[in-house]
This record gives sequence, C-alpha cells and structure tokens, in this order.
Amino acid sequence: MRYTYSKEWTERAREIAGRLGLEHIDLSRIAVIESQGSKARRTIARIHSLGKVMQLGMGAKPFYTIELISERFGKQGREDKIKTIIHELLHIPASFAGGFRHHRKHVNSRTVEKEFQKVRDIYT
Repeated sequence: MRYTYSKEWTERAREIAGRLGLEHIDLSRIAVIESQGSKARRTIARIHSLGKVMQLGMGAKPFYTIELISERFGKQGREDKIKTIIHELLHIPASFAGGFRHHRKHVNSRTVEKEFQKVRDIYT
C-alpha cells in the first residue's frame, strides 16, 4: 500500500464540512489521504481516527483521516465523489473524541443524500 496526502481533497472535505454546518468537526484536525494498492474489494473510502489510547499515550488531541482508495474513488463521477466525502464526514460524532458514528441511523444513503442536497449547487 502506498499513501499520499491529498491537499486538494483535504481542502474540499473541510469546505464541505463547513458548508454543511458540521460545527463539531475541528477542521484543522481532519485530513484526506489517497491510497493505492488496497486489497479491499468494495471499499471506496474509509475513515480512521487517532483512538483514545493513542491520544492519551501521545498527549495528542483527536484527529480524523479520510482514506480515499484511488482505484475505486477515481472511477466515481463528481457527484459520487462528493457523496463519498460526505459519507465519511458523517461518521465523525458530535463529541469529536476519536470514536465513530455507525451506519444505519446516522450514516446511510438517505442521510448522505439529504446532506448532499445542501451543497449540490456548488459541486454539480
């Protein structure tokens, strides 16, 4: 696996979070990376965090990284790329403490579509 920091997608993710009013997200503490060579078959993107144990051990604050799997993310159209970023941002809980919101109630196609409609005019 090879990882590369994506300035472009980090800026976009921060802009999207801001436009969606996701005020619980500390925009300076999220980043986006692109990976190549993943063996994951159906995964387009995933979100990682600096867990509580590591935060305490390092004396660090929470941090979230969105990983875009280049082989799949790159094949998506513009709208779907934005929806993918929204999907991953919705996994970040209001506490912004290193945990995750799960699928079903908080992160699903309905919630992603609802949030996408708020920024659709900018990204289509």
